[in-house]
Amino acid sequence: MAYAALVKEHPYSHLIDTLKDGVKFFNPQKLNDPRYGKLPLSIRVLLEAAIRKCDGFYVKEEDVQNYLDWQEQQNVAEVPFPPSRVLLQDFTGIPAMVDLAAMRDALVKHGVDPCRVNPVCPTDLIVDHSLQIDFSKCAIQNTPNPGGGGETQSQGAPRSSSSSSSSTPAPVSSAPGSGPRQPPRGGGAHCGAARGSCGKGSCSDPPPASPGRQPPAVQQIENSPLLCPFHLQPVSEPETALKSQEMELIRNKERLQFFKWCSKAFRNVNVVPPDVGAVHQVNLEHLCRVVHVSDGLVYPDSVVGTDSHTTMINGLGVLGWGVGGIEAEAVMLGQPVALTLPQVVGCKLEGSINPLTTSIDVVLGITKHLRQANIAGRFVEFFGPGVAQLSVPDRTTIANMSPEYNATVSFFPIDRVTLKHFNKTNFSQEKLELLESYMKAVNLFRNYEDSEEDPVYSEVIEIQLSSFIPCVSGPKRPQDRVAVSDMKVDFHSCLKEKMGFKGFHVAPERLQTRVPFQHAGQEYQLAHGSLVIAAVISCTNNCNPSVMLAAGLLAKKAVEAGLGVKPYIRTSLAPGTGMVTQYLNTSGVLPFLSQLGFEVIGYGCATCVGNTAPLPEGVADAIKQGNLVACGVLSGNRHFEGRLFDCVSANYLASPPLVVAYAIAGTVDIDFEKEPLGVTPEGKEVFLRDVWPSREEVQQMEEDTVVSSIFQELNSRMEKGNALWSNLECPETAVFPWDQKSTYIRQPAFFHKLSKEVQPPRSIEHAHALLFLGNKVTTDHISPAGSISRVSAAAKYLLSKRLTPREFNSYGARRGNDAVMTRGTFASIKLLNRFIGKSGPKTLHIPSGQTLDVFEAAERYQREGIPLIILAGKDYGSGSSRDWVAKGPCLLGVRAIIAESFQKLHQTQLLGMGILPLSFLPGQTADSLELSGKEKFSISLPEDLALGHALTVQTSEGKSFGVTALIDSEMDLIYYRHGGLLPYVARTMI
Repeated sequence: MAYAALVKEHPYSHLIDTLKDGVKFFNPQKLNDPRYGKLPLSIRVLLEAAIRKCDGFYVKEEDVQNYLDWQEQQNVAEVPFPPSRVLLQDFTGIPAMVDLAAMRDALVKHGVDPCRVNPVCPTDLIVDHSLQIDFSKCAIQNTPNPGGGGETQSQGAPRSSSSSSSSTPAPVSSAPGSGPRQPPRGGGAHCGAARGSCGKGSCSDPPPASPGRQPPAVQQIENSPLLCPFHLQPVSEPETALKSQEMELIRNKERLQFFKWCSKAFRNVNVVPPDVGAVHQVNLEHLCRVVHVSDGLVYPDSVVGTDSHTTMINGLGVLGWGVGGIEAEAVMLGQPVALTLPQVVGCKLEGSINPLTTSIDVVLGITKHLRQANIAGRFVEFFGPGVAQLSVPDRTTIANMSPEYNATVSFFPIDRVTLKHFNKTNFSQEKLELLESYMKAVNLFRNYEDSEEDPVYSEVIEIQLSSFIPCVSGPKRPQDRVAVSDMKVDFHSCLKEKMGFKGFHVAPERLQTRVPFQHAGQEYQLAHGSLVIAAVISCTNNCNPSVMLAAGLLAKKAVEAGLGVKPYIRTSLAPGTGMVTQYLNTSGVLPFLSQLGFEVIGYGCATCVGNTAPLPEGVADAIKQGNLVACGVLSGNRHFEGRLFDCVSANYLASPPLVVAYAIAGTVDIDFEKEPLGVTPEGKEVFLRDVWPSREEVQQMEEDTVVSSIFQELNSRMEKGNALWSNLECPETAVFPWDQKSTYIRQPAFFHKLSKEVQPPRSIEHAHALLFLGNKVTTDHISPAGSISRVSAAAKYLLSKRLTPREFNSYGARRGNDAVMTRGTFASIKLLNRFIGKSGPKTLHIPSGQTLDVFEAAERYQREGIPLIILAGKDYGSGSSRDWVAKGPCLLGVRAIIAESFQKLHQTQLLGMGILPLSFLPGQTADSLELSGKEKFSISLPEDLALGHALTVQTSEGKSFGVTALIDSEMDLIYYRHGGLLPYVARTMI
């Protein structure tokens, strides 16, 4: 709305104020309401958006009053929030864009102009989740696999030059004038045969590796350019990154063509192509506005994203959180996010950080404190003098972990530290002056040292920064924090404990099991606790230079001391952006990381989403033969059991320097205080304390290397562009021409039976339970993710399309195909269905008594015309937000889910797809009601279904019990009445 029209029509036009440079803004302080100054700053951001967007329909004046009356209305009033922009990553973004494309088809069928379907809210889509580790350690590690399957060639064995040449894909693209990218070719052996080598044919042969594969001594390594550590010859860019990126582009061509069509067909859509960076960091370093200036008005930046770690942006004072794909689609189409006015927990930080403690230790410590405080669904806002001691990268790292302690956001209001950070990045002096003057004018600027500025909070939690010590988190959940000093004892305890969140129930006679195996011509042994994966990956902490530089310094000291990493350990370094590579290179530590196997493999999500190359065959066989509790250590935020590899049971989250340390040790079964990290070829024991960098060393290196030019690298990468992306052809039509043969992009069924008129809710008659589940069913159990098992229902579908397992790719890459995703729903090998009695993607088809894949059973029920429900326990749908946790069950024919409790976000997602979440009455469970799950269930739905409606469930066994319809907002009720959000939006346009 233009400014002139705004003044005339807006109910709060009297609040418009002017900055000294003439820019207009809504000033809530002109309300002259004393409640405003007591509001948490995160609530002030929500209030400003409600004032600015007040239109009497989506946002009403009573909503503004509810925000002002936050102290009384928190956790009570339902309020709308219209964010400034939407952030999509490709795995969760592609179904949203596919839905919009399908909505255009629906409008055409009803005689409506399809071009009416466009995002109203500015939308950025970052293609960052399709990268897979096809290559690592410079040498070609696996046979290039266009489908992303698991077949490899002689796992872990060095390849000859001829095998490298023959198996390398044809060049895809090249920079202008550079010629096509070619694999290394040479007459003899090349240094790709050794870890940390350059892989360039021009280099001389490397020195032979010793049985322990200790790296050769390096006398001198210059800071720039990047050098081969064995030959001190320049390497223009990590070879493995180039090769992995080329395979990414080949494998995902169909998806990229669709994304490019979206960028041209839809207004307000900006697509960031592959190989630029991870969504979190692109948002931080490039997309972040902090304040917007539009139509002559300045207002705060805010964002919702289809990634749970959108919360990282809160470290910059930008309010944002992750939502499901269907919620994001609603915002894209002009509707606000509906939320219960949140409680805001004030987290007061006091004291100083221990010099030996990394930012990740602080993150995991705060995660544990807040997890124990039971703050699920609430905002956290940091205050207190300790905040001023945290750098902006520290703050963004802490904010990024919000989903791990179930907070909606962890907000750090802008202060002098934030402004200093912006001054180092790509903010102009003019933008900085506007930002500071506006934030102070609306009282959104903080001085953490001044306690008189402290707002009123729902609750205050005090944390002493000095209490944090080096720690890791695991072996199965991010909230299970373990002090590094206690790691050996804790791991032994986990081995002996009964199977559970921490236990593995290893029999006493098997505790000392050791299994020998051959790798690359050498014999090694694996035992419980042996490390097989060590990954420094893109999410959570790579935006924080201090921990990355600490990892590099530790690697440098270790190499100089003569230590190395066993060659069978799957090591990788996947920076969030080229910025990380640049400062690691500039500081001179990247070659040392490379020598230890932590070579840059590309930019994007990798290990934490299961996109890691298979373990060497000998390693996997040894683990299975000994039934060993093998381990992975990663610097990420997701490590549920079996997520990295099926055979890797124990996974720990750790800071990047600790990832490197454990990789050198080769085991988590170590006491770093008493046991050496390793032994040099001369027999000298080297302890962790000998190579651990001091806080002063890290801070000095950060000061010397992380300068404004580094933050400009991302902009340069985007401006330079990607040749394949630029040369991709895409349709020039308003309606997408669906390819019926495509196994990546498929027109979904959500609009096939769309009517103009809304039908009243249909009662559920004689339904069967598709699944009978227990507690803590996460989105990992429900939504398809990771690789596609060769024996799954999705694999059968792809095989029917004449694809080979090598071409399956991943569920994430095929998220735009509802046929694949529906078959992958509830396909987790860790899903425990009480009908079956053991974990796996199977269920009971009750009428026949047959055990079938979940999809096959649901398909048979649909053919028989039988509606479906799901029975579950506590915390159903916990975990990261994913749209297919609701879309999949919807397409399987699930009409309702009866559980003891739901994660709030998932509850909303279900309603957005027309599935009714129902909770047992307090104190009642499926067991207390003596339900077998094999009954038929009938649920009568009244035409006047209301918020929190009490309903009755009748069973075929003559039992009846009460449930509560978990519909908490009028908008959710509207969505459910329409059969979901998408039909509702389409009908408003029709």
